[in-house]
Amino acid sequence: MLQTKKETLYVILAGIFITNAIVAELIGGKLIYVGSVPMSVGILPWPVVFITTDLINEYFGEKGVRKLSFITAGLIAYCFFVLLIAMRIPATEGMGVSDESFKAVFGQSMWIIVGSITAFLVSQLIDITIFHFVKNRTGDKMLWLRSTGSTVISQFFDSFIVLGIAFWMTGQMDNETYIKSGLTGYGVKLGIAILLTPIIYLAHSLIDKYIDNKS
Repeated sequence: MLQTKKETLYVILAGIFITNAIVAELIGGKLIYVGSVPMSVGILPWPVVFITTDLINEYFGEKGVRKLSFITAGLIAYCFFVLLIAMRIPATEGMGVSDESFKAVFGQSMWIIVGSITAFLVSQLIDITIFHFVKNRTGDKMLWLRSTGSTVISQFFDSFIVLGIAFWMTGQMDNETYIKSGLTGYGVKLGIAILLTPIIYLAHSLIDKYIDNKS
């Protein structure tokens, strides 16, 4: 029964993780202003990815979340591949969504795709490594440190990698805008990570009760 509950838990967390990660990548090409600084709207689903990453790390270990991260990266690439094929198939005239509208929404450049997948994998692997480095030294104590700390460090790299590959290297951002955008995105993620700390504790409590419940 316990094993069945943990398997169910893993499937649920994996589904939430994969869905939000893919959505974040698909909408990541749209930039919004935070004050006067542009930032990717793809940041919106990331709080859920933060939480599920830490929960999978906690209950299923480094191998569980590392394997899921590689699977998710593959699924993100698959989604972009399907979208590429869909864009090459002519739309019906006067019905549904036109080719121009479809491409305007989903026609992200190859560099945005490369940047998104690279940033995702690098930040996830850094998050996993730091999470378990802290846990190995603190045991079950200081959940806030391994959860928030791993997110704070990993998302610094994520913020700059995706912008660097997708916009700075392609000449769409100058040096000043790149640095300001990276720091702004990182600042938003840092604030979110801190605000999510109580939710992490709540989720742990609910999961522990679910697993320990014999019925």
